[in-house]
Amino acid sequence: MSTLKLFALLLATPLVATIRSSGQRAAHMKCVGLLLLLSATAMAADLHPIVEVDTGYLFGGSADGKWIKAEKAAKPMKGRTAFRVFGLTQEIGKATGGKPKPAEAEVCADMLEVSLPSKSKDGVIALSAPWNALPRKPQIADPTQQVSVDAVREFLESRRVTDPQVKITRILRVDLDGDGEEEMLINATNYPHDEPPMDTAVPGGYSMVLLRRVVAGKVQTELIAGDFYVKDESSPAYVYKVPAVLDLNGDGMLEIIVHSQYYEGSETTIYDCSGGKCEAALSVGCGL
Repeated sequence: MSTLKLFALLLATPLVATIRSSGQRAAHMKCVGLLLLLSATAMAADLHPIVEVDTGYLFGGSADGKWIKAEKAAKPMKGRTAFRVFGLTQEIGKATGGKPKPAEAEVCADMLEVSLPSKSKDGVIALSAPWNALPRKPQIADPTQQVSVDAVREFLESRRVTDPQVKITRILRVDLDGDGEEEMLINATNYPHDEPPMDTAVPGGYSMVLLRRVVAGKVQTELIAGDFYVKDESSPAYVYKVPAVLDLNGDGMLEIIVHSQYYEGSETTIYDCSGGKCEAALSVGCGL
């Protein structure tokens, strides 16, 4: 039982009920004040903040396995929070984070920022939690394997991309749910005539992250995030990548972190795949 639940149970005990019924207002208020103080302390202990290392943006966190938005997660964070820093395949080190505050850039003022004085170039996520966020390490696989090339081509054709040029940038193999069977994460990006990120999309261009896994004995391909362009469009071209795969809420299952970038901004999203379908849980980002 979490400490928050324990204090909620304590509030419902006959002792508190007796104080209320006896009319001892001062004693009652003192008791409630003490419980609120203990509850706030418990909330800080149960909360596990998550920060993007590169920007310092606070995603939010988790408590009792549930996702907590940044605004709520920031309240009990008073500074000097101990974080563990993780990259794609290992824990990089440790860092001490400051109190969350609005980002300095005006266009990013809706983001909360946590100062991390020591940043590693390989660090992706800073997590304040006791569990091992990387219980199963992803393995980088051969991006030219034919079965993957065929799967990407078939998926692109289903999105009306004519005669697709398959360009797989990276494949990760990892057991997301701990059932002993590996899933496959495929990064594929193709933007002709220019280097991404570009200010305008072009026909035949795309960038995406696909998840390939066995469901009920059959291999299924699921789009985690991506964009596809079948005609000239005025929208900017996004590039999607998977910088890390981590257990960020302590349930033993790995979340997929997807970073997307365009020429005037970027976004990073944590995808939770525990419910069968991968859903966005928390995200940070800034751009024009």
